[in-house]
Amino acid sequence: MSRCEEVELTNMCMISDGKGNVLVQNKVNNPNWSGWNFPGGHVEKGEYVTPSVIREMKEETGLAIENPRLCGIKEFHKLKDGKRYIVFLYIADKFSGELKSSEEGAIFWFPLSELIKSDKLIDGFGDMLSVFTDENKSEVFYERTAEELKTVFM
Repeated sequence: MSRCEEVELTNMCMISDGKGNVLVQNKVNNPNWSGWNFPGGHVEKGEYVTPSVIREMKEETGLAIENPRLCGIKEFHKLKDGKRYIVFLYIADKFSGELKSSEEGAIFWFPLSELIKSDKLIDGFGDMLSVFTDENKSEVFYERTAEELKTVFM
């Protein structure tokens, strides 16, 4: 049995302003996956994970984040090709720069307490949001059986 497999690596970051607000992105560039979530993107070939989240935040928000902290991961196997997909989840509360939206979608501050209850969240984001906000959770993944798709938190 091979210990190697093809993996797609991505990141996402919850940036907080220290006043109860978090930076939200209204993702619009993919009609099959649109709605509110936190900004993020892919880890490029040869790039390390933490520098990738710093780069992605600058590209998608205009903000230079400092000392992002890894708080968990989300992973699943893609249906179409079985490839493992891993999202490294980060938290940051130190940043500089001027806020700007990107082609990924509009960026805006929103109260975290209201975001948790929002019906505008992108599919699967509620599961990730609980990893960002609950210190007792560090991972979310999905187990697929013939009958159902089960969400598992660790």
